[in-house]
Amino acid sequence: MTIQERADIAANLKESGQCNCCQAVTKVLADTTGVDEATLQKMSAGFAAGMGCMEATCGALIGANMILGLRTEGNGTLRQSRELLSKFREKCGAVTCKDLKGAASGKVLCECADCVRNAVLAFGEVSPAEGV
Repeated sequence: MTIQERADIAANLKESGQCNCCQAVTKVLADTTGVDEATLQKMSAGFAAGMGCMEATCGALIGANMILGLRTEGNGTLRQSRELLSKFREKCGAVTCKDLKGAASGKVLCECADCVRNAVLAFGEVSPAEGV
């Protein structure tokens, strides 16, 4: 499956209400890790509406970073995490849920489904691998 196909599936999972933003990302990338999908879904359950209910990092970005840590086994994760954040910001316009949703400005920078899609695409740019 291509990274674009994974990104589209993740966006659909979010739009359909089957997953929160973080869960949608971890679900479509679960098979690239050594962790089962059910465990990843539990780990990512608390990141709906970003971290701290829109107060901090977007849940989709958190999910991509979780998978990145598993894929790198902690080796070089910080460098790749910085790159992931940068690519996500380029695609979405911000990294905090509050800013993405325009809570203070009234201007939505990126809808949730697009944040999810962009998180998966950014992940693919940072951590390319066969089948991803």
